[in-house]
Amino acid sequence: MAQDPARARREPRRRAAAAGGARRSRPTLSHLDADGRVRMVDVSGKPETAREAIARGFVHLAPATIRLIRTGRIAKGDPLQAARLAGIMAAKRTADIIPLCHPLALSHCDVALTPRRQGYEIEARVRTTGQTGVEMEALTAVAAAGLTVYDMVKAVDRAVVIGDIRLMEKRGGRSGVWRREPGHDSGTTPARLRR
Repeated sequence: MAQDPARARREPRRRAAAAGGARRSRPTLSHLDADGRVRMVDVSGKPETAREAIARGFVHLAPATIRLIRTGRIAKGDPLQAARLAGIMAAKRTADIIPLCHPLALSHCDVALTPRRQGYEIEARVRTTGQTGVEMEALTAVAAAGLTVYDMVKAVDRAVVIGDIRLMEKRGGRSGVWRREPGHDSGTTPARLRR
């Protein structure tokens, strides 16, 4: 009888474990099953706790575009208000956009766009009480807000750069509090675009 290929891949690992073989030292990805296939994580055994996540990003704009925004002269309307609403709406629909995210009932979402010399810093703060965190919702809110600014100003500035989207802080759950250390940003933004 032919052996199941998936079982054949698992068998050497099982034999090594039974013989006292070394455990894997690298962390495992919770969205992968034993055969490396993607799966939705089962959170039913986790307790509900208060969760919060803060994410940030930056939308780089040409000086002329910044002046148009700040003087209210963008033909489509106020890009900052549209971006705030888009970010909030995207956070609420994250599970519809990111395939393995759990749908969550958010208790709070705020998106702020702060003026900077070369554009706007975007910050999203999301909260819920649940069995899984809201990091993806905060990151999605920032991305959608940045994309909305682009949509609102593309008629006058197609060179907009949206970037530096990153988690700044998360609270709740088994791992507790995590904060990005100052100076430990991704470093992916070219020097010419840094604030």
